[in-house]
Amino acid sequence: MNESISRDDGVEGTMSGDDRTATVVGGGIAGMAAAVVLARAGWHTTVLESRTGPGEVGAGVALPLNGVAALRSLGLDDDRIDALGHETLGTGFRDTTGRPILLIPDDVEEVRRVATIHGFHRRRLHTALEQSAREQGAEIVTGARVTGLTPGIPGGARAAVSWRGSAGEDRRAESDLVVGADGMWSAVRGALFPGMRPTYSGSTSWRAIVPDTELDGRLAEYWGPGAEFGAMRVSDTELYWYGYVRAPEGAVVGDEHATARARFAGWAPEVVDLIERTTPDRLMRHDVHHLRGGLPTYVRGRVVMTGDAAHAALPTMGQGASTALEDAVALGTLIADPVAAGADQAEALRRFDAERRPVCRSIARQAEFVAKVGADLGGGARQTVRNALLRMVPVRALTLTWASALGLSERSRSQS
Repeated sequence: MNESISRDDGVEGTMSGDDRTATVVGGGIAGMAAAVVLARAGWHTTVLESRTGPGEVGAGVALPLNGVAALRSLGLDDDRIDALGHETLGTGFRDTTGRPILLIPDDVEEVRRVATIHGFHRRRLHTALEQSAREQGAEIVTGARVTGLTPGIPGGARAAVSWRGSAGEDRRAESDLVVGADGMWSAVRGALFPGMRPTYSGSTSWRAIVPDTELDGRLAEYWGPGAEFGAMRVSDTELYWYGYVRAPEGAVVGDEHATARARFAGWAPEVVDLIERTTPDRLMRHDVHHLRGGLPTYVRGRVVMTGDAAHAALPTMGQGASTALEDAVALGTLIADPVAAGADQAEALRRFDAERRPVCRSIARQAEFVAKVGADLGGGARQTVRNALLRMVPVRALTLTWASALGLSERSRSQS
């Protein structure tokens, strides 16, 4: 959802104290995951989504081990996860010719576990979460353009959300909890934190899914001057690729496919081939924004912020969807379940903020660093020096240190 909304400080009506209600603003991956845990904990849950068409756009999404562990915590078993996506490995980085820069070894079990990735078609993953939310009893309202928000006070006045329906009618609901899960251009964030707006990263990204049954399908990433290309399998018959390049914000081109081909001309043959095999109707491009530093707090009154609405990071760590899913798991264990059992809501919200904000800030910082040494790095000697230095890095130790620094192994085990 990307509408601007205003503060609305009037609270109307009364509700039964025995019926805990939650309103989730945003019906993407973050919102549906939040709805799953809330409804499962017995909260009367309503999801407000501004779109009326398909619930999620996009191409592929990669979930490292912590994201897959979060899916399990949300109720998707391994058979369901395997049916939805494709398990593969991250292989590291190559230069524009395909020569290795920093490759992850797959012959060490501990390293292999950290490098394991599941690739998903984004819409299929979203559909599975939406189905689960509905099965748990969540109500999903589409065409709902949020127009007002009152954050409420834990232990006091309830939160209130106002919206305009698809037929133009004005509606309003009070809730014991509001979840701001409405993405990069969050209307909830705009109301509660009006000075916090996404920043253009300086890069734009082409994305596509193409039919394929021949290629290896492991996640392969290529770095070149001001650009990055990546590809991985998302099903037995499909590959996802992205081309991330420096460009002016809002750039308009007449022929996206021709421009992508020209931008990656001369790169490794497999890169050129994937772009050539992509039909123009499968290709999409979006400018890349991020919320530098994230929000100063993920809670305000009875409102809790999750996913990109709270901590949109650069995509260079591949943790965007995973952190949104982890937010939902934490929402369940730290807020939904304990408050339903009688715990103090203000303390539950405080604990959520204390646990999730440091983790997400760390990932965002890592993503900015990887962008600087990777896709954002200019040409000439900088590429040569960077590549030479990385080829000397002890990759096994680096991989395990990286995972430990971000707490990936511990978080994955705790959610399994």
